[in-house]
Amino acid sequence: MNGADLGLVWLIPFVGILLSIALLPLITPAFWHRHFGKVAAFWALAILLPLTAAASPGFAAHALVHTLLGEYLPFIILLLALFTVAGGIAIRGNLHGAPGLNTVILGIGTLLASVMGTTGASMLLIRPLIRANEHRKHNAHVIMFFIFLVSNIGGALTPLGDPPLFLGFLQGIDFFWTATHLFKPTLLLSVLLLAIFFVLDWYFYHYREEPGPVRADSVPHHRMGVAGTINFGLLAAIIGVVLMSGVWKPGIAFAVFGTKLELQNLLRDALLVAIALLSWKCTPKGIHLENVFSWGPIVEVAKLFAAIFITIIPAIAILRAGSYGALAPLVELVTAADGTPINIMYFWLTGGLSGLLDNAPTYLVFFNLAGGDPAMLMNPLAGTLAAISAGAVFMGAITYIGNAPNFMVKAIAEERGVKMPSFFGYMAWSGAILLPLFALIAILFFR
Repeated sequence: MNGADLGLVWLIPFVGILLSIALLPLITPAFWHRHFGKVAAFWALAILLPLTAAASPGFAAHALVHTLLGEYLPFIILLLALFTVAGGIAIRGNLHGAPGLNTVILGIGTLLASVMGTTGASMLLIRPLIRANEHRKHNAHVIMFFIFLVSNIGGALTPLGDPPLFLGFLQGIDFFWTATHLFKPTLLLSVLLLAIFFVLDWYFYHYREEPGPVRADSVPHHRMGVAGTINFGLLAAIIGVVLMSGVWKPGIAFAVFGTKLELQNLLRDALLVAIALLSWKCTPKGIHLENVFSWGPIVEVAKLFAAIFITIIPAIAILRAGSYGALAPLVELVTAADGTPINIMYFWLTGGLSGLLDNAPTYLVFFNLAGGDPAMLMNPLAGTLAAISAGAVFMGAITYIGNAPNFMVKAIAEERGVKMPSFFGYMAWSGAILLPLFALIAILFFR
């Protein structure tokens, strides 16, 4: 698809699915919870049918197959594997959600996110965190800071941490490059957020509510401990499989409707499905009951992100057209008059669009806009690549749809009775807390 030939009218379905996610749960929650899959299908068809009419059925089919097989299915299969395996681990004990314990859990999750991925760390810790704070009247802020830190910012140090960085790894960026170049901004941002959270949680805990009696855990006969330990081995297997797909290059590929599917990626996806099935079969059912595990969150993410991946096709094409596309004014903001990149603008534009478009494809667009040569980007243009990487990972926390774990955490929290903010309510929180910190990071590291 030549993005230079596309007008802004092609963005209407994408904006439509975003507004549906933002407004319908607020305006008509009963309708949304029953029919969100139909709404997602409507907006997907709003792209596919005009594409068929404007080009040809074959072209529309190629675009759909390329998006689903080449991008969406690998994305959702990895999420499914991490969701299933992490859901088979139960952290037990009489947890009481005081500010100190909550801050420790968020800190541990932030550290784990770069090791086991933002999805794995989120699914591992969100249930015990919710359980620890069930007795509190004010607990939505705990989940929001969890999304900021564990579901996003903590994943900035390795390609396993967040999907954009894994895409960079597949493009040729060294495995430890991000840890070396993003360690300082990630550390500073994480420490500041944990400090802000502790103060805010301490205020809510002591001045906005009367803490109820310390509630025994749902399994009070257990001491502090972990059940479902077989799943730690399966998490390690997921990490190994993902690494294998980035390192092993047999040079074998298959074409499906013009979409090139490489053997290592097909094997990775098959093994991830097998790991998810093995976890489901080998985890005692009591652990799933203890975690109040259900497939609802991953089903919701799968349906909504299928529509997002399909409706985003024209948006990404327009961005890739650079100065020749309808979004040329945005793209031109990242380049100085002498042709050198403006790193601080790469940070803000990559980040701002990541919060609205999904951070993985947005990262890839700006990666290519900066030249797409991994050797150049890791060395003379290291500051530019760091700005792109940090923007994509950090600012995925701005909205519920910026990164897939955000939506999964929200869905699990609401299933467990936490009254989460609306789409725009969450953005008010994230904007007030995160944007000043991002401005500080931009001035210190990317100016």
